[in-house]
Amino acid sequence: MPQQKDIVKIAIQMPGAYPQLIQLDQKKPLSAVIKEVCDGWNLTGADNHALQYADGVQMYITESNRLDIKNGCILRLTKAPGCCAEDLYKGIQSLDSGVRCDSLKQLANVSTDVTFAQEFISRDGHILLVKIVEDANETPLIMTHTLSSFMELMDHGIVSWENLSSVFIKKIASLVNAKVGDASIQQVSLDILESMVLSSHSLFLQVKQEVTMERLLAHLQVANQQIQTKAMALLMALLQTAGDADRQELFAFLAKKNLRQYIYKNIIHSSGAVGDEMAHYLYVLQSITLNHLEARMRSPLDSYSQDQREVLHALRQAAFETESESSLSNERRRSLCAKEFRKLGFSNNSNPGQDLVRAPPGLLALDTMEYFSSRYPDAYSRFVLENSSREDKHECPFARSSIQLTLILCEILRIGDPPSETGADYHPIFFSQDRLVEELFCVCIQLLNKTWKEMRATQEDFDKVMQVVREQITRTLSSKPTSLELFKNKVNALNYSEILKLRQTERLHQEETLAPPVVELKERLKPELMELIRQQRLNRLCQGTLFRKISSRRRQDKLWYCRLSPNHKVLHYGDVEEDTENPPIELLQEKIPVADIKALLTGKDCPHMKENKGKQTKEMLDLAFSITYDVEDYSLNFIASSRTDFCLWTDGLSVLLGRDMSSESMRSELEILLSMEIKLRLLDLENVQIPDLAPPVPLPPSNYHFCYNFSQAEQ
Repeated sequence: MPQQKDIVKIAIQMPGAYPQLIQLDQKKPLSAVIKEVCDGWNLTGADNHALQYADGVQMYITESNRLDIKNGCILRLTKAPGCCAEDLYKGIQSLDSGVRCDSLKQLANVSTDVTFAQEFISRDGHILLVKIVEDANETPLIMTHTLSSFMELMDHGIVSWENLSSVFIKKIASLVNAKVGDASIQQVSLDILESMVLSSHSLFLQVKQEVTMERLLAHLQVANQQIQTKAMALLMALLQTAGDADRQELFAFLAKKNLRQYIYKNIIHSSGAVGDEMAHYLYVLQSITLNHLEARMRSPLDSYSQDQREVLHALRQAAFETESESSLSNERRRSLCAKEFRKLGFSNNSNPGQDLVRAPPGLLALDTMEYFSSRYPDAYSRFVLENSSREDKHECPFARSSIQLTLILCEILRIGDPPSETGADYHPIFFSQDRLVEELFCVCIQLLNKTWKEMRATQEDFDKVMQVVREQITRTLSSKPTSLELFKNKVNALNYSEILKLRQTERLHQEETLAPPVVELKERLKPELMELIRQQRLNRLCQGTLFRKISSRRRQDKLWYCRLSPNHKVLHYGDVEEDTENPPIELLQEKIPVADIKALLTGKDCPHMKENKGKQTKEMLDLAFSITYDVEDYSLNFIASSRTDFCLWTDGLSVLLGRDMSSESMRSELEILLSMEIKLRLLDLENVQIPDLAPPVPLPPSNYHFCYNFSQAEQ
C-alpha cells in the first residue's frame, strides 16, 4: 500500500473523450501509468503516447520532472515526443507547402519542450532547418516558422552554435541587412545573431564582418518597436563581447553616426515610453559608454606629470588676476601660489596634487574642474572669488567640493560598475547630452554653492551639505529629465527647504505605513501590561494608606488607616495615632469583606459629599470616593491626600469589584509601558550577544583627581 504522500489526485484529458480522474502513484513507472490511462480509453500502442500539462507551458511529463505534479493538475494524453518529432520531421519535407507550413508552425510551439527538442535533434531535424534557410526557396511565412523553430531548438544548448556553417551565418546576416524585408523574419534573424555573438568570440568576428552597421542603426529608426529592441539587443551584444580594440572601433563608428541622437530621436523622444526590455538595453549602453571614464576615475594624480601640474596652475590662474610671476623670486612665487591654492579650496596648499591622490575620483575630478573653468569661465571665477571673500569657515571650498561632487556623480551614474542583469534605470538625459558627466558637474557645482549658502554652512558642515546635494541630484534624476536644461531647472527648484519638507513628508508616510503593525503589536501587548498594572494596584492596597477624617467644622482631626489583606479578601481599617506608620493588620479593628462590597462611588455621588453639600470644595470632590457594602446601607468614605492616591485606590477597588480601571494615571502608565515595550521589541539585536548575568561592577578608582571642583563662584 503506497503512502498517502506518494499519491497525487489528477485529471487526464483527451479530445473526444470524458476526462479520467486518477490517483497517480509516484512510485509506479510512468510507462505503467500511461498504459493504465490508455486502457481506460481502450487505446492501443501505449508506447506511442505520453502525458503533457494541459494548461500553461505544455511540457511533457518525464521520470525526471513527474514529482512536480501537484494535486488538482490537469494533464493531457498526447503523442509521445519521439512520434511527434518523427511526424513533424516528415511533415516539413512534404511537397505540399501547406503541410510544410503547418508542420513548421507546430514545430515552433513544441520545440520549447526540451524532451521534444532532444528527440527532434537526434533525427538531425535542426540540420534540415539550416538547409531550408540556406536554400531560401520558401515563402516569408514558412521562413518565419523555420527561423522561430531553429531559435527555440538552439536555446536548449543541445547543439553548439559554433557548428553552424558560414553560409548559414551569411544568410541570416543578409536577412538583417535587407533594406526591404518581412518584419517577423528580421526580428527572429536579429535574435539568432545576438545568440551567436554571445556564444563565442569567433562567431562575434563573423557577425561583425557580415552585418552592416548602417542597417543595424537603420533598424533603430523604424516604427516597429520589436525590431528596435532586437536591433538594440544585437548592438549591446556586439559591444559587450568585443575586445578593447574592437570596442573602441565600434564606439568610434557609433559616435560618428551620432548613436545617441538616433536613440533619443527615434526611441525615447518619439515613443514617450520605453518597454522593459528596451530600457534594460539603454541602461547597458549607458553603462558601457560611461565606463570609458573609469580609467581616469581610478588614476591618481602623478606629481611628476608636467601636464597635470600645468592644469592645476591653469585653474589657479583662471581664478585670480595675478601679477606676472616671472618677475617674482622663487620664494615669493611659492608663497603666492600656496595662498591662491588655499583660496581655491585645496587642503594641501604647497602641493595641491595630493588632494587628487584619492582614486576614485582621481584624475576625473581634475578633468571636471578644468572643464568647468574653460567652458563656463565667468561662473568659475564668480564661484571662487565669492567664497574667497567670505568670512572664515563660511567659504565653500571649490577644490574640495569638486572632488567630492565628482565622486558622488560617479556613484550615482555607476561609473566603473558593470551593468547588472536586472538593471533598467537608464537616464534619458544621457542620450540627449554629450559629455554628460562634465555638464552635470557644471550644473551641480553651482547648485552646491547655492545650497551651501541656503544652509548657512561652515567648514564643519561640509559632509551635511554634500548629503543634501546628493539627495538633490538623485531626486531630480529619478524624475527622468530628458535634457540638461530641464535637469537644471528642476534641481535648482529643489532647494534646501524643499528637501526638508520632502524628508518630513516621507517620514510621516513611513510612520503611517508602519502604523498598522505597531497598532497590532500594541493590542497584543495591552492585556499583559494591564495585568501588570492591576497587580501593582492590588499590591498598593495591601501596603495601605493613611487617610484623614474631616469634621463638620471642616477641621482636620483624627487619622485612620486602611489596607487590603494579603489574600485580597478583606479590607482592614481603623483609627491610628499621628506618628503611626504602616500599622499591622492586627491593630486595625474594623474590617469589611470584599465580597460584601456593592459599589464604588466617586465625587459628588459619595454619601459624605452629599451630607456636606454646599460646603465641599472642588479639591475635595476630586479626591473623594466611597464604597458601599451589605445592602448599601453602610458606606466607608475616603478623601485621598493626593490625586495619585485617589487613582491608585479607585483603580484597586475597581479591580476587586471585577471592573475596568478608568483613571488617568492608569492610562498614562499604560502608554509609558507600551512605548517602552514596543521600543524593546523593535530594537535591532541581531548579532548582539546578551549575557545571562549582569556584568561585574568595576573597582573604584584609586583616586579622584580627575574630578573637577566646580565652585559656587564659577556658577
